Amino acid sequence: MGLEAGALEEMKVQPAQTAGPWPSRATVQSINAPKAEDPDAMSPTEPVTGAGVRAPDESFKRPAALEQWHVSTPARDDVSFQRFVKRLFDIVVALALLVILLPVLVVVAVAVTLDSPGPVLFVQTRIGRNGRPFKMLKFRTMIAERRRQNLGAPQTVGERRKVHKSMRDPRVTRVGRYLRRTCLDELPQCWNVLIGDMSLVGPRPELPEIVARYEPWQHLRHAVVPGITGWWQVNRTPGALMHETTHLDLYYVEHWSLALDAEILLRTIGIVLRGVGAF
Repeated sequence: MGLEAGALEEMKVQPAQTAGPWPSRATVQSINAPKAEDPDAMSPTEPVTGAGVRAPDESFKRPAALEQWHVSTPARDDVSFQRFVKRLFDIVVALALLVILLPVLVVVAVAVTLDSPGPVLFVQTRIGRNGRPFKMLKFRTMIAERRRQNLGAPQTVGERRKVHKSMRDPRVTRVGRYLRRTCLDELPQCWNVLIGDMSLVGPRPELPEIVARYEPWQHLRHAVVPGITGWWQVNRTPGALMHETTHLDLYYVEHWSLALDAEILLRTIGIVLRGVGAF
């Protein structure tokens, strides 16, 4: 199951640099402009050409195997009901986690504060459903003043979006390393779920500077509410970036069901417990 055919068809024909269900390139660039007061802002390092337009990147091109592939939206009588159940489940579970894990949240907040100076939460702009920007919350896992300390990126990172994370990133704090390994840094996103910006399950929300470089077909992943976990997280090749595996998100858009969400949640629990790819 997916979204209504009309909604997806509308998204298919929208050019990537005009007004539509996602922000224009100029809007995204203004959103992404680094702010001095944002200690965790990270300037993109991709080459820029012309009037602020980044050079083409082969990793954004549609895979040859998907050239004839498109998202279909089979008719389902229970679509509205399943969406209602999904939203109700999101609210109940997110609220329960925030209440039950309140002591854990407090302990983590204190640990982050004592470990290094800076804010407890890392607030970052991400792109949500229909291209709407929103503020995603996480516990801060990096040194707030890392730019002034001139730590730079880890030596293994030649270009920021080619390597998503590094095990030896000098900017990650001691507490932050543990939070990343256990995924506890993602807990504040339960608030994003509660207010409707995110769901427990859905495509992971991407950074504005990455969305600015999307090809039109990749914007189809914005047809649904982004999630804390998703089909990409439980099926991706280790080290693969989101924009390089968009077909996994499109599979979710097309085949979404409550049963698929349940499968993803169960598989996510197993991945978290095993610490697969977490650092």
